[in-house]
Amino acid sequence: ENPSMDDRRSFVTKTGSVAAAAAFTTATGTLGAMPQPAAAASKMWKPVKLPFAETLYDIDFDTPEHGYLVGSRGSFAETNDGGETWEARSFSNLDAEEEVTYRFTVASFTDGEGWVLGKPTLMLHTKDAGKTWERIPLSPKLPGEPTSITSLGPGKAEMTTSSGAVYVTENAGRNWKAQVKETIDATLNRISSSGVSGASYFTGNIISQIRDDDGAYLAVSSRGNFFLTWEPGNDFWIPHNRGTPRRIQNMGFVEGDINKGVWMTLNGGKLFICYSEPDLKADTFDFKEANIKTGGYGLTDVAWRNKDEVWAVGGSNTMYVSTDGGRNFSFDKSANDIPGNLYNVKFFKEFGNKGFALGSNGLLLKYVG
Repeated sequence: ENPSMDDRRSFVTKTGSVAAAAAFTTATGTLGAMPQPAAAASKMWKPVKLPFAETLYDIDFDTPEHGYLVGSRGSFAETNDGGETWEARSFSNLDAEEEVTYRFTVASFTDGEGWVLGKPTLMLHTKDAGKTWERIPLSPKLPGEPTSITSLGPGKAEMTTSSGAVYVTENAGRNWKAQVKETIDATLNRISSSGVSGASYFTGNIISQIRDDDGAYLAVSSRGNFFLTWEPGNDFWIPHNRGTPRRIQNMGFVEGDINKGVWMTLNGGKLFICYSEPDLKADTFDFKEANIKTGGYGLTDVAWRNKDEVWAVGGSNTMYVSTDGGRNFSFDKSANDIPGNLYNVKFFKEFGNKGFALGSNGLLLKYVG
């Protein structure tokens, strides 16, 4: 084995995850001491072998058996057995050299129809469960870069951009209709004296837009100093104070539903949860700190498996589980001996609640309970 090849390979996998890791490190600030797992720590996830070792960004299923996984450096894989085994796939309309230059960040599928987003800006669409793909041209006038896409049925999808635009298509991407009347920039210029601290420093971009099951969105400003909400039917986003001096790292919904509450991870490994329906017109939400001992490691994602069982993942492949709806967490050692960071944890309620956690270096963990 040629050691310089090995070095180069590890360099390549490292560079692939640089963006995610960089965002992660800036959000976490200093990394603390590794939390010591208790002797009785649970082990409820198993690693799944993948045909590549790149950073993974998203996973989605359109049947209990059939799903897709996307990641950096053109990584794209398909499963036909519910995520037990994965095969590498490529897009016929991208040549191999071009494909490696893309970071595929989002995949969304329903009933054999699917959408994939990539960076540099690329949108792909399939109507036949991924056998053939078409490239959807996007207008250069689009405000911001596409950041998420959600498949909503035949020919229908919803896209968001980094400047807070939300668009819906009903004809497979040929036309897009704006759902928000103004960009977040314009909204903040209009109301930034209204007492949302940090809004005047807004750089025009948002990170981590999260959609709930009914189409409401949460967005975090790129500096992590405030957040915004939008619900279908509203003309513009509403900014909110984070209510803490620490920067926001990520946000999401309790059980995927804004009416059940909102969670927020902060740098330094803190997790705050608003356990009831938030007042979307209020400056701040009623957040309570969850009891989770991370030793300073940042938390990147949180997901509810059901009303009581909640999972949090983060730096150094740490995993935590709560059995009381997110009030108290204990350490899970499933990924303890694997190097890297976890970025994403997802459960598929519609498919028997199967769960996956995604990370750097091609790490995919499947929930075994």
